[in-house]
Amino acid sequence: MRTLSTPILCLCCIAFFTLGDIATAQNAVDRYGLNAGDILQISVWREPEMSREVLVRPDGKINFPLVGDVDAAGRTPEEVQAEIIERLEQYIPDAVATVAVINVSGNKIYVLGKVLRPGEFTATRAVDVMQALAMAGGLNQFAASNKIKILRRDNDGRQRAIEFRYSDVEDGRNLQNNIILQSGDVVIVP
Repeated sequence: MRTLSTPILCLCCIAFFTLGDIATAQNAVDRYGLNAGDILQISVWREPEMSREVLVRPDGKINFPLVGDVDAAGRTPEEVQAEIIERLEQYIPDAVATVAVINVSGNKIYVLGKVLRPGEFTATRAVDVMQALAMAGGLNQFAASNKIKILRRDNDGRQRAIEFRYSDVEDGRNLQNNIILQSGDVVIVP
């Protein structure tokens, strides 16, 4: 039986772990967490009078007939759908409901400082730091590109700063630092 040489075995291991990391990152990107300001279309099968659009309120909740308030912010549409079905079943046996996101206006990121067009941007898909800077028109000539910070608020309300060195990502080094932004993140370019 032939064995793989050490370099080939190392390359196979690197490829395996890299593909695993890419799949994990892609799953995180594919998992859209609802935000305040998003609009959902909720439909109940065989109950057309219950179908409606609902807004995720600033407190992160939605309200639906027979169900009442449901926590939505940070959860996927599928998780909200499951809770609605569970609560409806006491009134409608074998209830079937669907939850669809029809407007992601709550998924906002902010870019401030020395960029050409600072402001608030609605992200209709996953956006990384470099893409956010491009949305803001790029860095201006006075930007301290290696002192960029991303401000992120944790679930407990505390804010933390994440450092971002533009030149590392621009040069193809440390690409893991080109993080996917989350709703509410603020990119500050000094």
